[in-house]
Amino acid sequence: MRGFLTTFVGSSLFAGALLASSAWQVSAQQPAHHTLDMTLVKPETVGFSSERLERLHAIMQQTVDKKEIAGIVTILSRHGKIVDYRTYGQRDMASGTPMTKDTIFRDYSMTKPVTGVAMMILYEQGKWLPSDPIAKYIPEFAHLKVFKGVAADGKMILVDPDHAPTMRELLSHTAGFTYGFFGQTPVDVLYRDGKILQSKNLQEMIDKLAKIPLLYQPGKGWTYSVSMDIEGYIVEKLTGQSLPDFTRKQIYIPLGMKDAGFYVPAEQRSRFATLYQANDHDALDLDPSSATGYATPPTMASGGGGMVSTAEDYYHFAQMLGYGGELNGKRILAPATVKLMTTNHVPTNLLTGEFGIGQQQMRPGFGYGYNCAVEFDPQEANLPDGKGTFLWDGAAGTWFWVDPTNDIVFVGMIQRMHGGNPNVQYLSRSAVYQALVDPSK
Repeated sequence: MRGFLTTFVGSSLFAGALLASSAWQVSAQQPAHHTLDMTLVKPETVGFSSERLERLHAIMQQTVDKKEIAGIVTILSRHGKIVDYRTYGQRDMASGTPMTKDTIFRDYSMTKPVTGVAMMILYEQGKWLPSDPIAKYIPEFAHLKVFKGVAADGKMILVDPDHAPTMRELLSHTAGFTYGFFGQTPVDVLYRDGKILQSKNLQEMIDKLAKIPLLYQPGKGWTYSVSMDIEGYIVEKLTGQSLPDFTRKQIYIPLGMKDAGFYVPAEQRSRFATLYQANDHDALDLDPSSATGYATPPTMASGGGGMVSTAEDYYHFAQMLGYGGELNGKRILAPATVKLMTTNHVPTNLLTGEFGIGQQQMRPGFGYGYNCAVEFDPQEANLPDGKGTFLWDGAAGTWFWVDPTNDIVFVGMIQRMHGGNPNVQYLSRSAVYQALVDPSK
């Protein structure tokens, strides 16, 4: 009898464990649905100190009071809960119009991660691989040469590439393309003279680039470049849709990014932030281009810098990435694809501090994934964020980061060209992390 009971109990426990295991597996296989809720929560509920977050507010407000920045919108969340959502200053200084949460900003290079997601959607559809040569999708690039210096007669020395530049190199700024307005090499001069980014359409841009040599051997350097504009062309070619149409249908609409796009319609112009530029005294002048542009759909949509959005629009996008590719039941990417996109793809020998742009220098612990920078060792990079934090910024001062280790998302929006002080992007980082007093929550 005792043996029977032992066998029965053991079998029951085994069956129960098996059922529990099966239930766990079923549960684990159910896709997580993260519902976006913009309601503010008390910072302490997710490990922040309300008192210490006042330092973030003070830093932002001080820049406005000193007229170093006209206005700011910031959003901070943890575990998908909004901890802080504030506006500072003015949308337009001349009229005194206050900054509002629905203000529309020029995202400039914060367009790049969005174009990156568009590319990764196509990667998931099997339309390209990182190892593919770019020329597989752009035959015009099949015979690109590489710049190797200047001869005694002043002519450029051109050689064949050691290998055809790849899609992985395109997405990580290591293919050999440049922008033209940051450097003084003969290649940069050709970019400027060719008015690459002023082309009437993306095909014309590609035709121009096909005649200009790469700045260096593919994979042997890191240069901020037109790579993401080239990606925009690839998106259009692979989908048969314009880049604005594809991003609207595949990203903006599913994520509820209602004001995001590549131009600002007439009925929204009153919410468009005035653009300023920093002068030599860290004060503000009206940027000459502030009143023009973005009024009509572009003939050449820039995947590297053509997008506009509100801070909340961009937060939707960033939080989707923070959630591993899904938001409000709409899956844009698989978690593994987000991980691929936000993993460093720059060779270690290039992470020396020699390469970079603005505040983002490629260095030990800080590299570049696909269309965004990656902190794979924040402490080595001298930063307070969690491991795996990815980020980027824009020419008019917009910035964002996603910290998967601490489950933090931050979006900051300003409209100030040409840099200047203070460095609100990195000041906000230190202010946020000094306020995270209980990361275990």
